[in-house]
Amino acid sequence: MTTPAPPQAGPRTLRVASVQFEASPADKEANFAKIEAFVRQAAERGVRLVVFPECCITGYWFIRNVSETQLAEIAEPIPNGPSTQRLIALAHKYDITVAAGLFEAGEQGEFYNSYVVALPDGTTHCHRKLQAFEHPAIRSGAAYTVFDLPEGFRVGVLICYDCNLIENVRITALRGAEILIAPHQTGAVRSKNPHLMGIIDPQLWNRRHEDPDAIEREFRGDKGRGWLMRWLPSRAHDNGMFLIFSNGVGVDDDEIRTGNAMILDPYGRILSETWKAEETMVVADLDHSLLADATGRGWIQARRPELYTPLTVPTGLERDTRELKFKE
Repeated sequence: MTTPAPPQAGPRTLRVASVQFEASPADKEANFAKIEAFVRQAAERGVRLVVFPECCITGYWFIRNVSETQLAEIAEPIPNGPSTQRLIALAHKYDITVAAGLFEAGEQGEFYNSYVVALPDGTTHCHRKLQAFEHPAIRSGAAYTVFDLPEGFRVGVLICYDCNLIENVRITALRGAEILIAPHQTGAVRSKNPHLMGIIDPQLWNRRHEDPDAIEREFRGDKGRGWLMRWLPSRAHDNGMFLIFSNGVGVDDDEIRTGNAMILDPYGRILSETWKAEETMVVADLDHSLLADATGRGWIQARRPELYTPLTVPTGLERDTRELKFKE
């Protein structure tokens, strides 16, 4: 696990944090207790943006087994629901931008896997997961989310599976994003494909204090960091963006999340990361001057849009994310 150096001198740096923690299913009070503790720690360390995992307010994977009535009891409207209001209050109290995920209740009775970014001035931004699959009643979003932070950095949000589709990341970059907030609940996912992650024995997590090396080998291997390193750095490098990866850690229904919180620069290099089997936070300073000459930014300038019309034409191979996810 790396520790950030003191902030570098210069007009355009931003100290950010990525958190990994174990969310309790449907226990918002317990989850908010952890969120507030990490926000306090982040503020004490001079962090200006703290990023939490996907659906960390509500809990995540248990949702696939609940009824639509139960889902309605868990989901909340955004921004007027109590959880978003609590995020706004935290951002104001600690003068820090706070980003966290939950299940959203839409105005027409629909549901979304959503992510809220609350700024210190009371402004909020909400991203609805574009590639949702968690429950039959949860819809996919239909809009990209890109906005400016008070510190002068432009930020985009993509939730978990959203980041797997390179088109989503490229469009976010084309809309000017300099930082990609990438909240996840992943690692050690059950799969029929032997070349994909595969589950971790829950006993390794239960014995993490007695035998930390055993669980950390799994977290650093192909079920965790090894899998991430096949694709995550390229999202940052190929698009010339900083990337903040936040993930759950520990028990998530019948799977073990691998954490691996990390922060990458626009060249895909890791600025800070952890593979510890614990709830923790990594911090890094983002140097805006790295963006201008980043390789991916040059590649974006070399684009030939007139060649890319086929990207917008259906091929007949397209499937709902839910169908593909449960086929794996």
